[in-house]
Amino acid sequence: MIDELCYPIGGFTRPEIVTQAEFSDYVDEIEKLPYDLRESVAGLNDAQLDTRYREGGWTLRQVVHHLFDSHVNSYTRLKLALTEDNPTIKPYDEETWAELHDAKHAPVDLSLGMLDALHSRWAMTLRSLTPEQRQRTFRHPDSTRPWTIDQNTAMYAWHGKHHVAHITQLRKKMGW
Repeated sequence: MIDELCYPIGGFTRPEIVTQAEFSDYVDEIEKLPYDLRESVAGLNDAQLDTRYREGGWTLRQVVHHLFDSHVNSYTRLKLALTEDNPTIKPYDEETWAELHDAKHAPVDLSLGMLDALHSRWAMTLRSLTPEQRQRTFRHPDSTRPWTIDQNTAMYAWHGKHHVAHITQLRKKMGW
């Protein structure tokens, strides 16, 4: 059973095949994530931003900063996959990154602004890809098989909605 506090929109399932229509939808989701995220935290004060969305989870502030950290890594993986032959990417320790000073204390507007620019470039790059380029791959050291650009795009479309749901779910629960 999926824990709704951990996975409010359900878990991610890696698709084997991504149609052009699905890919376009995923790119649209990636492009609008900064807007959705900004809307989800609009009007929250520091005490609210420093509230954990679930016991043992991150604060809303950490979630916002995690989205930038994670998505800038994904954008880099895209560029590596486009310019190298099945590169092995370097993962990062998201839990440790979320405990760094900036993730715990920086104003969310810093990451929101960086996400605006990042997602504009990311969506532009994704929309420019040919079907052949979308099948280019990278290897994650923790994965038994390579990830295609199509699959990674699907995952990050889900990832943004997943974390926005953490925020909106807490807001609803708390009446904010």
